Amino acid sequence: MVLQFPSKRAAIYNDIPEDKWNDWRWQLSHRLNSVDDFGPIIPLTDSECKALNSQGLFRVDITPYFASLINPDDPDDPIRRQVIPRAEEIVPFTGMMEDSLAEDRHSPVPGLVHRYPDRVLMLVTTQCASYCRYCTRSRIVGDPMANFSRNEFDMQIEYLKKTPQVRDVLLSGGDPLTMAPKVLEELLTRLRDIPHIEIIRIGTRVPVFMPMRITDELCDMLEKFHPLWMNIHVNHPNEITQELADACDKLLRAGIPLGNQAVLLAGINDCVHIQRKLVQDLIRMRVRPYYLYQCDLVDGAGHFRTPVAKGIEIIEGLRGHTSGFAVPTFIVDAPGGGGKIPVMPNYQISASDHKVVLRNYEGFITTYEEPLEYKAHDPNTCSFCLSKRLEPGQEGVMGLLEGEDLFIKPVGFDELHDRGGGMHRLRADQDKWKPLGIGPVSK
Repeated sequence: MVLQFPSKRAAIYNDIPEDKWNDWRWQLSHRLNSVDDFGPIIPLTDSECKALNSQGLFRVDITPYFASLINPDDPDDPIRRQVIPRAEEIVPFTGMMEDSLAEDRHSPVPGLVHRYPDRVLMLVTTQCASYCRYCTRSRIVGDPMANFSRNEFDMQIEYLKKTPQVRDVLLSGGDPLTMAPKVLEELLTRLRDIPHIEIIRIGTRVPVFMPMRITDELCDMLEKFHPLWMNIHVNHPNEITQELADACDKLLRAGIPLGNQAVLLAGINDCVHIQRKLVQDLIRMRVRPYYLYQCDLVDGAGHFRTPVAKGIEIIEGLRGHTSGFAVPTFIVDAPGGGGKIPVMPNYQISASDHKVVLRNYEGFITTYEEPLEYKAHDPNTCSFCLSKRLEPGQEGVMGLLEGEDLFIKPVGFDELHDRGGGMHRLRADQDKWKPLGIGPVSK
């Protein structure tokens, strides 16, 4: 089956020769970022003009290819709203944070975020092909004068060499596929030379913003570093074009599994029908929906936020209504550094000691009979489990299930609840029957 998706080029670019239009370096060097740049392509609203003329605005840069996907006659076009700022962007909101995920606090060396036990986020550049207005890392992304240095790369690699529990490294930034090919290849080579690193992943929006970057040469280079995985970032069906489908096909033929991470955005994709169309189009391209993120509490993103309940509603409208592998996991990336928390509709209604009551997407209610005799696996006597113990301090709820601890307490919990008491008087060895001093003393 030959995939057919729409493809278009803004009229102003019709005279650009094919070899230039399909050159990713030409796309980068001709990005739009000012009122004057947008004028011949998109009639800007007063709100957009105000934002673009504001001081201290998060960087604006849009490739000609991606700008061509915008309907110029629709001020609420879903692609337009993602990349062209509005005046709402400069309005603060309750809960707004600079580093909402506390990545800096989890950074042992510059650019490396070690939040989870066995994997790290490696920030390798501050540059992107275009800039999303809801960017989680807008505090560090976009400044061409502030990028990661070779010395910082050395520090990242040295930390990884000395941290054997890390088996999975995610390259992000910024966007790793905007880097000079030789620099990216060198980083991948150095990572592959570390024996305990099993998986390398790349998070990128370049195939969406600039699919012409996915050249045969790039795919040949990436293919040398398997197992290599990649997540792209598509938020709306209008972003899926023949150019994107062709770029994904090249990556897949190079043996790179593809997933998609979308962000739930008010007025853009906060609709179950749009989301269903999105995931089904992704599956047609052999890109598996991976995460649907709740919008983070970052500066400039207040007008994109929806209630968490909207995400649960969307998952409700996907589960059972389309293929199971087309349903992403809805994620709230916990403010303060708690990490990714999956949130979903409740399909378990009740339970007893021998039966579970469940419901399906249609409201059909059923029961599952639990086994009366079951010998549980004992991790304390299993040599494999003992060899795979979690890092102390990061066992979490799993540590309660497998260990001897009975509770997890917040820092300062014992001090807060210490009212000066000790062992109960009836259990004390000394002065067990000492009068409490209540009422008259008998003689």
